[in-house]
Amino acid sequence: MPSSQHGKTFDLVIAANRLPVDQVILDSGETEWRRSPGGLVTAMDSVMRDQPGAWVGWAGEPGEAPAPFDQEGTHLVPVALSAEEVRRYYEGFSNDTLWPIYHDVIVPASFHREWWTAYQRVNERFAEAVAEVAAPGARIWVQDYQLQLVPAMVRALRPDVRIGWFNHIPFPPVELFAQLPWRGQLLRGLLGADFLGFQRQADAQNFVRACRQLIHAETKAGTVAVDDGSGRRVRAAAIPISIDFKGLEALAREPSVGERAAEIREQLGNPKVLMLGVDRLDYTKGIRHRLKAYEELLADRRIGPPDVTLVQVATPSRERVAAYQHLRADVEQTVGRINGDLGQIGAPAVHYLHHAYPREEMAALFRAADVMLVTPLRDGMNLVAKEYVTCRFDLGGALVLSEFTGAWHELHQAFSCNPHDIEGLKQTILRAINTPEREKQRIMRALRKRVSDHDVQRWAARFLAALDAAPDRAEPNP
Repeated sequence: MPSSQHGKTFDLVIAANRLPVDQVILDSGETEWRRSPGGLVTAMDSVMRDQPGAWVGWAGEPGEAPAPFDQEGTHLVPVALSAEEVRRYYEGFSNDTLWPIYHDVIVPASFHREWWTAYQRVNERFAEAVAEVAAPGARIWVQDYQLQLVPAMVRALRPDVRIGWFNHIPFPPVELFAQLPWRGQLLRGLLGADFLGFQRQADAQNFVRACRQLIHAETKAGTVAVDDGSGRRVRAAAIPISIDFKGLEALAREPSVGERAAEIREQLGNPKVLMLGVDRLDYTKGIRHRLKAYEELLADRRIGPPDVTLVQVATPSRERVAAYQHLRADVEQTVGRINGDLGQIGAPAVHYLHHAYPREEMAALFRAADVMLVTPLRDGMNLVAKEYVTCRFDLGGALVLSEFTGAWHELHQAFSCNPHDIEGLKQTILRAINTPEREKQRIMRALRKRVSDHDVQRWAARFLAALDAAPDRAEPNP
């Protein structure tokens, strides 16, 4: 019988690149673990609250891994990464090879064999940690593109467990995926799972098509036959992720959040229209396209400060990767030019914030914003869109949403845009500002109903049901 060297095994094991906590140094010099920001942690929080389990992941600092520990009812199993592995596996292969390929090659991908070697080695380390803490017959839930080899590696170590993998980002068309020199190994790594979850049906179809065309697997009705003599079939399907609607709405309703929202508007000069962008500073998010459209609207005198202002929150991200360094320089230069050319004394056109903020401050920003700009060039889901409508229990505000996000397939009543079409984006922003309030309230009510009915708890239940049923289809949720 499998047993962990730490004496604990679990019926549910999550494997993700990062643990759901960060180590924080207090003023006293002592350290403590605190819950991390981010969509995955928020999404999985509710899953782990309902059923105790283990979470395998990197603790965030290179070097030896801390000993496993318990945090808020979850057993955390840190995985060690050396500084070189962080550079090659994470910054290199995950974010400078896979990420560009999976996001329409908005920037060119880099291919280095030493990065691939590091990716294999780290995935193997994760698989060994998962196998060690998994109870007999456990359900293993592997997360995202950094761990695509883990399903097959876990199966080789623990054929008794059920293995699922969820892709939080897009899965590319076969014409792009085929560029990867290690395409066959990645597909076979994923086929170690029993069930593969994707944000959109198109992503699941892209995976199945890649298996058929690149490794000549037999495919049928959303399943792929594994050519290992086992007769196994793997199901791929769309199960779009969501957020904790009830929890976030309750936070947004807190009097302190409402007071902070009013304070934000006052600090900005009480503009008639406050527009907001909230993104990781990433080239996939369409921040430059958004700023271009906004700048042209200002230059055309269609809008302008102090009546209209834009707050852009750009959370720091992957700051040692060259493409992200170039993006930050470009965005900050653009913001400076817009404010220099089109701002006013005491009324800048753009308020640019390169920080991460706690959930309470984000909820206040969402409540304060009249127009939310979500304009990615490609995004697996984009939970910010769902967080915004969740916080608007007053039915105020308007959501401008790129059709290249997974969220658009669920929130299609929003003010849709193609961010590559700058003129069209400008017109969409103006419609979001000028549409009558009653119509905007009708739209917001519909958006909120969708998110409320399809929250993170339902997402997790659907995924685990699909994992249990695979390769058959799970029974539809009531």
